[in-house]
Amino acid sequence: MALGILKDPRIYQIATLSGLLVFGWAARAFEVNPVQFVAIVLTACAVQWLGSLLIATRTDLKSPLITALSLTLLLRADAIWPLALAAVIAVGSKFAFRLGGKHIFNPANIGIVAMVLFTDAAWTTPGQWGTAVWFAALLAGAGMFVTYRAARVDVPLIFLGVYAALLFGRALWLGDPLSIPLLRLENGALILFAFFMISDPKTTPDGALARATFAGGAALLAYLMTFHFFIADGLFYSLAIMAIARPTLEWANPAAHYQWGDPVAPLKSLRRKRNPSQTTQVIPAE
Repeated sequence: MALGILKDPRIYQIATLSGLLVFGWAARAFEVNPVQFVAIVLTACAVQWLGSLLIATRTDLKSPLITALSLTLLLRADAIWPLALAAVIAVGSKFAFRLGGKHIFNPANIGIVAMVLFTDAAWTTPGQWGTAVWFAALLAGAGMFVTYRAARVDVPLIFLGVYAALLFGRALWLGDPLSIPLLRLENGALILFAFFMISDPKTTPDGALARATFAGGAALLAYLMTFHFFIADGLFYSLAIMAIARPTLEWANPAAHYQWGDPVAPLKSLRRKRNPSQTTQVIPAE
């Protein structure tokens, strides 16, 4: 039983995000009220339980816990209700917006986008992470391990590679010192987004070519929105847009759906088909 649990990459993601939260509290780097954190967790788990009940499937609380931790780390509000509402939108989107047996949006991402786009009650926190090289390297190392276990290590590497190329190209075009793009790449919020949000195996394409297009497209959109349209939350909007485009990418490059605990194989065959008898094992809302 214990070995089976350890095959699930969500365990390592929960451990990493929890460690980040504890570090933030200990270092007094995060303005997170424990009451707000508890409200987010309870709301996310309650919505997961209700959704699972409505579609008659078992309730697995690992995914809503990851969503709750991500919202706690990246979203801020003065009151509790915006954070609780973000949790409702995030987890509820898994049940409300589905196509081809998968939910369309990354839960935490769509919760953040909905709150910052349609209300003035919440905001994101990229500045709290700073630009310490050691912290970015530590976070990237943990993210590499988690995404490797989830067979999605290619997604953050492609995303960061394209984003870095665009940043350095911009600096060369403008004649800026290269220390400027380097500093931007050392931002903890960018690393957290790349390794713990955009790389979610349930909301990224299953085909290798589709994943590369997905990650590269998100990087291009994030760059354009941030530096050409001056949208502060361009990172999050870029992922929401690519999530809408993902079904088309998967249609063009079909592959077997990822299941939690699948063997590590980041570059799955583009033509491999899952045994029809295995399709009954899909958990609809995970």
